[in-house]
Amino acid sequence: MSDVTSLRTLASLPALDPELFDAPTPEQLRVREPSQHKPRFLMLYGSLRERSYSRLVTFEAARLLQAMGGELRIFDPAGLPLPDSAPESHPKVRELRELAQWSEGMVWTSPERHGAMTGIMKAQIDWIPLALGAVRPTQGKTLAVMQVSGGSQSFNAVNQMRVLGRWMRMLTIPNQSSVAKAFLEFDESGRMKPSSYYDRIVDVMEELFKFTLLTRDVSSYLVDRYSERKESAIELSKRVNQKSI
Repeated sequence: MSDVTSLRTLASLPALDPELFDAPTPEQLRVREPSQHKPRFLMLYGSLRERSYSRLVTFEAARLLQAMGGELRIFDPAGLPLPDSAPESHPKVRELRELAQWSEGMVWTSPERHGAMTGIMKAQIDWIPLALGAVRPTQGKTLAVMQVSGGSQSFNAVNQMRVLGRWMRMLTIPNQSSVAKAFLEFDESGRMKPSSYYDRIVDVMEELFKFTLLTRDVSSYLVDRYSERKESAIELSKRVNQKSI
């Protein structure tokens, strides 16, 4: 068995820059002046159908977040151009990006189509940049993912959105919702009927709200990375710039 006593000092870490090393402590997570404004949520859905079940689920979730005391914006994807087919100054692109910066948490709800999230859902996420200068507009924000299906219950879309949430440096909550045979779950007025599916949406929104309250004042610290502290803002911007791809 190797001797671990030599690991007790920074001197045993020759590859480490001790000036940039920052050992986490409870004190660094203590919020001295908690935010007093309502938690802010951006909600995205992935269908343009007249009776869109992902939109109806989003509306139900929005009502719940509002009842909990949240402030929310629901982005309408109608008119959003395909990624790279229009300039970043396009009004819908600018609206989406401004909302992404404004929010402290997000809800992504997509139908499952051909075993995946829809192109409409992916286009919205693709228009949100990884970085604006050296600032990531999604970094440290909370995220809840939900999906609707026309058939039996599936989790392909939520699983894919979880991967995207990680890539966007978001704090994706553990709970999620998948509504099977969504066309049976809503009445004629578009309201969701009482069911275990509705109960799960309540669970997900409660958890999202709690995680947002818990992390929003320390989100920048939670996602602060040693490797990025070694980079200048210019170097970081170059590395995450998607225009070079």
